[in-house]
Amino acid sequence: MTKSLQQVQVEFLRPQELRAAMSERPLVYLPLGSYEWHAEHLPIGLDALTAHGVCLRAAVSAGGIVCPPIYYGVGGGHVSYPWTVMLESEVDLRTILERSLVKLQDFGVERTVIFTGHFSDEQLLMISQIADAWNTSTRSMHVLALAINMSGSAIAPDHAGVFETTLLSALWPDRVDLGALPPLRDAPSIDPNGDVVGEHRHDPNHPLYGVFGPDPRTADLRNADLLLDSVVNWLVNAVASTT
Repeated sequence: MTKSLQQVQVEFLRPQELRAAMSERPLVYLPLGSYEWHAEHLPIGLDALTAHGVCLRAAVSAGGIVCPPIYYGVGGGHVSYPWTVMLESEVDLRTILERSLVKLQDFGVERTVIFTGHFSDEQLLMISQIADAWNTSTRSMHVLALAINMSGSAIAPDHAGVFETTLLSALWPDRVDLGALPPLRDAPSIDPNGDVVGEHRHDPNHPLYGVFGPDPRTADLRNADLLLDSVVNWLVNAVASTT
């Protein structure tokens, strides 16, 4: 019988259910995100929402359980944007993750996947360093550090552009409102030399203020489920390849 998403969410599971999950496959996903501006058409919790949603579907598909997402992140180009709460240092987040790994190993977990939907350079470096340091020790549990921008999907990863808009649409369609952006016919994106990630996108007067990537107003949301499936399949295969 196919499991529901709730059946792989750690916070909903009773002790006997957790023991059964560990007996079936001792694998845990730790999804990470941030509170971060994702333009007018997307929620500020997008990075964690997508990371959590992808991990849940990977666990339903191939086993394992998923911890609640951690919404705080580090780095990136939106630190000063409205409704963005980015940690000034990685110290606190690193402490939470390292402590979580110690306890998960105590609980009998054999493999933990740190999976981040917020893929700033600083965040990627932090989770990579945590995994490398853990795996070079004598500990029995293996840690894998992955990010959503590593999926190699047909749509290139971006910030609040076509990729993130389409992916969130597959998970939380009611949280995508392209109508919150100016109509494309009235306010075309003005991108010097076609640069969709240039500094001009930091201008609050730009119609795609805070969007770094292709214009989300051109997204074909009918492709949302295909994109989600490809990202989930990639994650499942990435975890399996290190088993």
